[in-house]
Amino acid sequence: MIGFLTSTMNGKDKIMIYYMDSKGKVSQRIIRVVGLDDKRVLAYCYYRKQVRSFKLENILSCGQAKRGIGA
Repeated sequence: MIGFLTSTMNGKDKIMIYYMDSKGKVSQRIIRVVGLDDKRVLAYCYYRKQVRSFKLENILSCGQAKRGIGA
């Protein structure tokens, strides 16, 4: 997953993630990765329209977003 996130950050691609928050609620987000370390992904979230931090351990899956999805 780290390799995929790194490559999308370099290409400035929109991706879709399924994310579980601290309360166990799962949400689907369209993001653009702007930073990455060993614990967190810093990304622009098109749903919240702001830069957000996502814990790597809480990202359940990620993949390329279909064209036309997001903002």
